[in-house]
Amino acid sequence: MTSTDTRPASSMPTERLTSLGSRLRAQLDGPYAHERAAARAQFPASHLLRNPEMGVAESREWVLARLRELQDAGFGSAGVPDGADAVSDPLTAVVTFETLAHGDLSVTIKSGVQFGLFGGAVMNLGTPWHHETFLPDITALRLLGAFAMTELGHGSDVANLETTFEYLPETDEIEVHSPTPGATKAYLGNAAAHGTMAAVFGQLSVDGIGRGVHAVLVPIRDGAGRDMPGVTTGDHGHKGGLLGVDNGTLRFDHVRVPRRMLLNRYGGITDAGEYASPLDNPNRRFFTMLGTLVRGRVCIAAGSGIAARRALSIAVRHALRRRQFPAPGRPEGVLLLDYQTHQRRLLPLVARAYALGFAQNELTGRLVRIQGGGEHSESDQRELELRAAGLKAVTSAFANRAVQEAREACGGAGYMSENRIVGIREDVDVFATFEGDNTVLMQLVAKGMLGGYAEEWKALDRAGVVQAMSRLVGGTVAERTSARLMAERLADTARGGPEQTALVDRGWHALMFEERERHSLGSLARRIRAATHARDDRFEAVNRLGGHLQFVAHAHVERLVLEAFVEAIDGCADRETRDVMERVCSLYALSSIHEDRAWFMEHQRISTGRAKAIGDQIDALCRELRPHALPLVEGLGAPAAWLGAAFLED
Repeated sequence: MTSTDTRPASSMPTERLTSLGSRLRAQLDGPYAHERAAARAQFPASHLLRNPEMGVAESREWVLARLRELQDAGFGSAGVPDGADAVSDPLTAVVTFETLAHGDLSVTIKSGVQFGLFGGAVMNLGTPWHHETFLPDITALRLLGAFAMTELGHGSDVANLETTFEYLPETDEIEVHSPTPGATKAYLGNAAAHGTMAAVFGQLSVDGIGRGVHAVLVPIRDGAGRDMPGVTTGDHGHKGGLLGVDNGTLRFDHVRVPRRMLLNRYGGITDAGEYASPLDNPNRRFFTMLGTLVRGRVCIAAGSGIAARRALSIAVRHALRRRQFPAPGRPEGVLLLDYQTHQRRLLPLVARAYALGFAQNELTGRLVRIQGGGEHSESDQRELELRAAGLKAVTSAFANRAVQEAREACGGAGYMSENRIVGIREDVDVFATFEGDNTVLMQLVAKGMLGGYAEEWKALDRAGVVQAMSRLVGGTVAERTSARLMAERLADTARGGPEQTALVDRGWHALMFEERERHSLGSLARRIRAATHARDDRFEAVNRLGGHLQFVAHAHVERLVLEAFVEAIDGCADRETRDVMERVCSLYALSSIHEDRAWFMEHQRISTGRAKAIGDQIDALCRELRPHALPLVEGLGAPAAWLGAAFLED
């Protein structure tokens, strides 16, 4: 197999890839292959990974120093606006976050807190005055800040935060207060040690009238690191991972800040002391404000995918070197990856990593179009938010599963810190919670599929909601993208005789994914419609459908992922690369069907015999892809020199 060089970086050796690996990487990088290749080449990689023996305090200082080093190299805040006239560059911001995720994830997350969350709140919720006043110092790391949304008593329930903002007209100030212990802001990066300001979310009251959740910039420490008057900071201390991020708590005791510290793009207080907003509907204003912060979920999904790819790259490369037990014709021992069981535990995960990567490209494209100034509608924004929620939940769950499997696949060596997988596992664990708990996010996806905004969901007894559900069951609200149309055409080819269709037939895969989503969504809509007429506790009637909601969201995201993969294959011109991608896609699709085979059999979509045949076909695909294992992990995009695993060193 021939080799090709990628663009060299001054801080790392020239990377040599197989020809197939190079082409697979280009396909997975997709429309952003140039930007991602340039980011890899320019990334200052000399201090990529932290010594795993560092304690909390040392880790925090190392991470902050690393972030400053990256910023000095022009990499830290790349893509983040640095002033009133700067233009947001969401593509560069997401690619930068992805690239950082190849190294110490504490650096990635601290960067995300500083630039994406704190800086993003100022950029997206503030006005030109806020941009000009704060963004230059935020991007230059002169002003370190926290994103203070989550409370001890209210995590995902942002609408019911307890922190209060009372406007005081006599002094033209806003008084920030934590009225109960549950109002304590918690788990905030940059809050325990380094932050000097926070973007605090709470309930705004003007003239005694509640105006809903808004955000206010509040200084929390002075230049000497002491708490500001009325502010109490706390330190969460040692955590299960991300030791370099200084997570902490904030409480406020009637802290006053000038009115102009209110981030008032979508709602503020005039010079006359009156509340004003360009959005009259409070619910629309709330969801619009939260919608501007969707980039965080896109980035966490991307970072989760990179973490999984790193761990799988380490495990597969180890399996291509490690020999275990002599066998006939193999006196020196059998390579781990030559064992069928080892192929079965790793290669389907590699296939899913590819599938989720193609879906991430599609999601990033939507973000770039909407936040980069492209023409879009309110429904486009809503679709972006739902896809970001679903892909973040699915990808972060996959990352935790893949990293754990990679650890086990490396045996005792995988448990050694020097081989890096356990460090990735510790750090990626909390990605299931970042930017929304995964279970809650999947509920959000399912509810979005059932008719739109959260306020519509809450009014379950309104006739309009029931009508919307009826239309939904009829299939009239599915988004008609090019990928969707392509998948529908493929499904139509298999609709006549699905049991007679080859297991690797893409049309049959599309049909099964479509049937799983359509049937489960239709039955959920009917069950919810019945729940709306319940004579007893309506909450409990809907609450019993929680598992069904999760399955519907899962089926929906799986369908979107398959469509993204099919579209990527359609755009691949090289025959060898396309052939490998076809097999990888089949491995992903059949693995997804196999995991839900009980549902497919219960609903007469597949027979018992076909379910057994799927398992055999998965094994066959693993054998077919085994010779391409190295190019496949090269295609995942984690440079070998960046993996840092001691047992991979020559």
